[in-house]
Amino acid sequence: MTHAVIFDMDGVLLDSGAHHREAWRALLDELGVSPAQPEYWRLTIGRPSVEAVPLLLGRATPWSEARRLAARKHDHYRRLARAGPPPVRGVVAFVDELTARRVPCAVATSASRDDADRLLRRTGLRDRFDVVVTAEDVRRGKPDPEVYLLAARGLGLPPAYCLVFEDAVVGVQAARSAGMRVIGVSTAHSETELLAAGAERAVEHFEGVTWPA
Repeated sequence: MTHAVIFDMDGVLLDSGAHHREAWRALLDELGVSPAQPEYWRLTIGRPSVEAVPLLLGRATPWSEARRLAARKHDHYRRLARAGPPPVRGVVAFVDELTARRVPCAVATSASRDDADRLLRRTGLRDRFDVVVTAEDVRRGKPDPEVYLLAARGLGLPPAYCLVFEDAVVGVQAARSAGMRVIGVSTAHSETELLAAGAERAVEHFEGVTWPA
């Protein structure tokens, strides 16, 4: 019964994880903060930056401070990502196949509208998507299902008709809470973590992925 596909952006359409990790590291270095765990950046995956800041600092953070630090991290990210991240392997061909088959497609991302439009246009993917839902469109970030419910509404389809590709545990949880099928993309989390969060299966990239998935 799957009629549409909804993609997360970072780590699913674009291999931008490295830029985000470097940007968080630069912010923590400025603050003189040493993360308690070596893979601290996993706490940020799929979350709006303003919600990730308290997790990285390990303390309750006033909203104004969290917004200021999230904006600083965003400055680092934009500096690092000027050249733009490359597409995840095979995803352009897969999206082209969906377009040729007239499968409705959307993006549901925790990134800003400016970043989403700019990065998707740079890779030539922006015009492939009927709907793009970003951080400015929601009141609550993933794992809340709001971003995916808005994407389904924009496509004009019930959530149960939508298949989601997600690389983040919180994103998988969001899509499952929205009542959607989910295939994990293991660019950030392991296959085991994605399956435990509710993904029906996981792929490393999109080479060999065909429709219907």
